[in-house]
Amino acid sequence: MSASKSKKKGLRRRKFLKYSGIGLGLIIGGGYLSRHMWRRSIFEIAESAIVPYNGNLSPNIWFQITPANEIILHSSKVEMGQGTFTGLAQLAAEELEVEVEKIKVVHADTASGNIDGMSTGGSLSIATLWQPVREMAATMREMLKQKAAEKLGVGIADLKVENGVISAGGNALTYGEVVEGVTDWEFPDTPKLKEAKDFKYIGKPVARVDLHDKVVGAPMFGIDVEVPDMLHASVVRPEKIDAKLKSVDSSKAASMPGVIKIVEEKDFVGVIAETHVQAENARNALKVEWEINKSWDLAEVRAMTKVGNGKLTVIQKEGDAKSILDDAEEEGSVVKLEFNTPIGAHAQIEPNGATALVKDGKATVWLSTQVPLITLNEVSDRLGMDKENVNIIPKFLGGGFGRRLHTPNAVQAALMSKAIGRPVKCFFDRKQEFQNDTFRPPTHHIVRGKLDANGNIEAIGHDFSSGDVAFNSALMPPIAGTILGADIGAIRGGAIQYRSIPNIRAESWHVDLPFATSWWRSLGLLANTFAIESSIDELAIKAQKNPVDFRLSHIEDNEAGKRLRNVIKTCAEKAGYTDEVVNGRAMGFAASTDAGSPCAQVVEVSVVDNQIKVHKVTAVLDCGIAVNPDQVRAQVEGCIIMGISASMFEQMDLKDNKLFPVIYGPYQMAMMRDAPKEIDVVLIEGADFAGPVGEPPLGPIGAAIGNAVRRITGKRLTDLPMSLA
Repeated sequence: MSASKSKKKGLRRRKFLKYSGIGLGLIIGGGYLSRHMWRRSIFEIAESAIVPYNGNLSPNIWFQITPANEIILHSSKVEMGQGTFTGLAQLAAEELEVEVEKIKVVHADTASGNIDGMSTGGSLSIATLWQPVREMAATMREMLKQKAAEKLGVGIADLKVENGVISAGGNALTYGEVVEGVTDWEFPDTPKLKEAKDFKYIGKPVARVDLHDKVVGAPMFGIDVEVPDMLHASVVRPEKIDAKLKSVDSSKAASMPGVIKIVEEKDFVGVIAETHVQAENARNALKVEWEINKSWDLAEVRAMTKVGNGKLTVIQKEGDAKSILDDAEEEGSVVKLEFNTPIGAHAQIEPNGATALVKDGKATVWLSTQVPLITLNEVSDRLGMDKENVNIIPKFLGGGFGRRLHTPNAVQAALMSKAIGRPVKCFFDRKQEFQNDTFRPPTHHIVRGKLDANGNIEAIGHDFSSGDVAFNSALMPPIAGTILGADIGAIRGGAIQYRSIPNIRAESWHVDLPFATSWWRSLGLLANTFAIESSIDELAIKAQKNPVDFRLSHIEDNEAGKRLRNVIKTCAEKAGYTDEVVNGRAMGFAASTDAGSPCAQVVEVSVVDNQIKVHKVTAVLDCGIAVNPDQVRAQVEGCIIMGISASMFEQMDLKDNKLFPVIYGPYQMAMMRDAPKEIDVVLIEGADFAGPVGEPPLGPIGAAIGNAVRRITGKRLTDLPMSLA
């Protein structure tokens, strides 16, 4: 069904969360002197608020029902392996009254008008669409009933809807039969949605709707795109950081076999050829001279990324933690630890690239992207073309993790296609992908804590330094740094979640690094939680208290505290947590709250020949309603494996302006042998809505491993990747 006319444009917009208005009002009226106060208010809101969906909410743009009785859901959120398409199908099926497997979910291209203003990321795909998709599906159901009543000659109240069939008496119409011949649709008010007790599909395990194509290897990813008359291209990218293109001699490359054209733009040089190999060979034959601004190595970058350097923003403040901790440090009664985390690559399987066709005043770009709207804007601006003449067609992502939030490849492919008048496909090779990643920034942390006479935490402070995560990305306006001070991504998980501690202070130090850093799955959560939860454990050891009970005693008595307390208690009980070393194995405990979803984990670890081995992980997550419990568990398992990899293996080096390693293998990642033999995931429904899932379980794993190792060896590991060598 695709209406040519409607008597009411879309659904009524839901009221924007009141917190969005609060943030804007504070910025405008707060004044410079009160900037720290209103910034902390914004940061606190950002830690748990689910941003409302920002896009078109017209049912006839999201849903297409054909006379052949096909039900197609056009999703403005992209599928990068997280199971979003399956969750959306479940939400829609619930209110459309059809079986989940009857709904086909596809990516909405930007020409459809179904464009997400917030991109895909932040663990928010299902969380932000939890209400809107059900509302649109319910409204679509009522639209179909209206037309069915007309065709059957009965009243709407006489109709029954079941499994995509609308019936009255002995007559019945499928949805496909209802839409046949209809071009004018009326949009009723949104009906009342189902109550949780009546759910048929939500909260139930459902097979993934995209599973078949992935199993049989169907062409579905950006790298699979093939277009008639297509050429291939390869783009020159710097092998060193802080480098600017100075000159290019293309005389040899231009005469090589298969080469069609050399395209030189202000920010890139591309070789277009008949085949991918020919384009790569010619690109390697280009004589390129780079202008290096400054010499860099890892030691210099680490020295830059230190607490005390860069721009300071206080993100959390309760009581007078700084004075208490300063005095305690002078007296020698403070527990003080320093932590470091490295530069990390995304290392996703599919490299970045795009296929573009620019011809006859129109542009079409196929690519794996998390940001169709930003890509649309970038391509139209660079081509000087009206947006309505540019169509971005998102494809399945062969790994995202924040890497697809930056898509200059679309612009490059479009410019080269325009220069030649034919479709052009251009992808990074693996070396280029590593060298020109938007890396996870290195971090430095200082955590100080002081106990009172009863062994409770009297004061705690977390100072941390990081490069860009959100700042200087396409998702954030340039003024964001001036307004917020602290990078909204780098501070993720940086606040102390144990809010009953009377004196708390968390400070962010933002530094500008000489290479691109940006969004990475869980943003700053992994690094910040590693520092904080390791320190909480160390304080528990000094207080001679059970680390689980110690945490529980410092949780605030409110709704967020109740949910955090519940996951901590449940996880400890499920794992049979003990702080004793038994048969050479120890358990480590850690917890974090991200985007409003608390998660706790217990790991069982041994150390043999100075090598850390993770045997089992017990994880408890409260994401509210788990739309598809199997998929949520899979997300938790994926976070745990990715967290083990980042905590124990992954790191980039820098020497003579070259970031390396640049291929798999030398860039160490967790292998099958490093995975725990058992991951036990428990889901708690502590809220009546679907909350974020994709990143919260990444928070605790590093600290939990470190806490277990501390009990075995007596050594506190404070650097990632963790090593006892």
